[in-house]
Amino acid sequence: MKPLPGKRCEVAASAGPGPVTSFVRFVLSGGGVGVLSSFAVPLLAVTMPWAVSNAIVTIVSTLLCTELHARFTFAKGRGAGWREHWQSAGSATAAFLATGIAVHVLHLVQPSAGPPAEQLVYLGASGLAGAGRFLVLRLYVFAGRPARAVHPSAPQASASRVLAAA
Repeated sequence: MKPLPGKRCEVAASAGPGPVTSFVRFVLSGGGVGVLSSFAVPLLAVTMPWAVSNAIVTIVSTLLCTELHARFTFAKGRGAGWREHWQSAGSATAAFLATGIAVHVLHLVQPSAGPPAEQLVYLGASGLAGAGRFLVLRLYVFAGRPARAVHPSAPQASASRVLAAA
């Protein structure tokens, strides 16, 4: 659409929160779910193998966190789409492997390791994997789309219409 003479086009960019704000939000939402997950894994592991309980908790927490990250961490103003869920699942798979390998190595090094040691190793591996996930999510999965030109005569969504639709 060409601008009318004397009219200028504005650029609509999907500006999200800065890196520090989004990291704090990531720690609060993703970290909070991660800490809750770290208690859920050993509880489930009482009734099934640890790796299976870790996989179940990882899947459920990834779905929840992807929605939280879309809406809160990176402030997309909408829930996550299928693309974001699949890409987030890829980074969660890497986190799952990191936590599983870390606990497996713990048991190789110290076969009699109990729940407190497992918890410590699991949380440490989760923290490192979480930092990597933050970078992947911020730089790739939820990265802003290229800005597009908006013609001044194009219809704009008013705040009242947006709130009414929510």
